[in-house]
Amino acid sequence: MTAEAVAFVGVAVVLLGSSLAVVLTPNLFHSILYLAVALVATGVVFLLLDAPFLFGVQLLLYAGGVVTIVVFAIMLTERLVGRTIRQASRYLINGALLSVAVFAGVAGFLVQAPLAGARPGVSGDLTLAVGRALVGAFAVPLELLGVLLVIALLGALYFARSEP
Repeated sequence: MTAEAVAFVGVAVVLLGSSLAVVLTPNLFHSILYLAVALVATGVVFLLLDAPFLFGVQLLLYAGGVVTIVVFAIMLTERLVGRTIRQASRYLINGALLSVAVFAGVAGFLVQAPLAGARPGVSGDLTLAVGRALVGAFAVPLELLGVLLVIALLGALYFARSEP
């Protein structure tokens, strides 16, 4: 077994454990912290797949940005409601059955797929290609998404302010 395979198994165990903790933890704030661990582990999977740019994007956008916004939303909502928010997994059996069915489908697909040979070498700089795609055709949606997130943050601040 190669070092890359051992690293992947280790990251997969952390990712699976933190994903289960996101769903099963009753404290919503702790659930978000486990979500951050799961997102960082997903970024490490990108790093193991020789995609350092996607690793950086995963850390900055998801593990950094999205988790921060969700933590602020939880804190502001708890302040508005005046009590701690608890989450409940009401349909745990149904979710487990659905998860097993999806896993069986994906595993069946992977078992039928032909085994790949050696990975081909990367031709060119992929970071440059992703950067050109973001600045090219997807520049306007990316900027609109940024404006939408700023508006959402300002709305959350408006609702969280104390009445004079």
